[in-house]
Amino acid sequence: MDLVTTPTASSGASDRLLHPLREIEQSGEMPSAETTAQVAAEAARVLEIAPDVLYASLTPAFCCRYPHVAMQWLRDAGILAHLLPELDATVDFSQEGDRRHKDVWEHTKQVVRQAVPRPIVRWAAVLHDIGKVTTRRFLPDGKVTFHGHSEEGVRMFRRGPARRIAFPADVRRTVEDLIRHHLRPGQYEADWTDSAVRRFHREMEPFLTDLLDLGRADITSKRPGKRARCLQQISDLSDRIQALAAEDAKPQPLPAGLGNILMTRLGLPPGKHIGELRDRLEQLVAEGALEGGQEAEYYVAEVTARGLLEGLAIQPPRGF
Repeated sequence: MDLVTTPTASSGASDRLLHPLREIEQSGEMPSAETTAQVAAEAARVLEIAPDVLYASLTPAFCCRYPHVAMQWLRDAGILAHLLPELDATVDFSQEGDRRHKDVWEHTKQVVRQAVPRPIVRWAAVLHDIGKVTTRRFLPDGKVTFHGHSEEGVRMFRRGPARRIAFPADVRRTVEDLIRHHLRPGQYEADWTDSAVRRFHREMEPFLTDLLDLGRADITSKRPGKRARCLQQISDLSDRIQALAAEDAKPQPLPAGLGNILMTRLGLPPGKHIGELRDRLEQLVAEGALEGGQEAEYYVAEVTARGLLEGLAIQPPRGF
């Protein structure tokens, strides 16, 4: 769904109320004050527009080069308050106790503007922080928390935007996932174990690319160097995911369970000599002397033929 076209409006209300968005898509300029006032006078009628027309009309505006202008105009014209009141509530809503000018609305517009122009990512960027309004808490030290705002955002999305706007099923599902997990990329640390990175990859796999792109867009700090560090952090996570995936995709040189088969076929007791024997076989595979990925019997035969048991410190079983 990388390309979105705006169909002919299905109602007079759509033409009157949403047509200015097409002008914004082309010019990036705000409509005239007169046009905005005319739309504002009947903004409530936006809910009369068919949900599928709303999606088809808003998506190009959010995916164009000037989504922040489109968002601000929707707010100025009063449409946002009726169509996306959850987002409208973020206007002048402070994220920090001692910096009233930094509000969720301004942050959201910047995130949308920075996001890659794919519908799923842009819609998730538009709605990713709506849960902050109901989850904000002020701590005694003046700090602000929004614990659980991602999960609350999903609940709000289901109750509101997803009912008013006809998101295609795949878009709706992925937007929910992105809202729920949008903080995860930013939580990555270099000391994550390989198993932790693999688990993150496995859990986020269906929407991983979209999630990492949203994570990058969600970095809006103006502190010197912080944005660059955070972007590098997500890039490092992406690189580790790719490296581990490539490593895991390589065929294993020896079959699983070969140690047990060697003990059974060659009458060997358990012990560290089994690991040493596997090491010898793996080395021969790496050198090209043996073929990798063969059946276990192939390696049993090669152990005998090449005398690979010689020199191994084979310990007898305990009790002998």
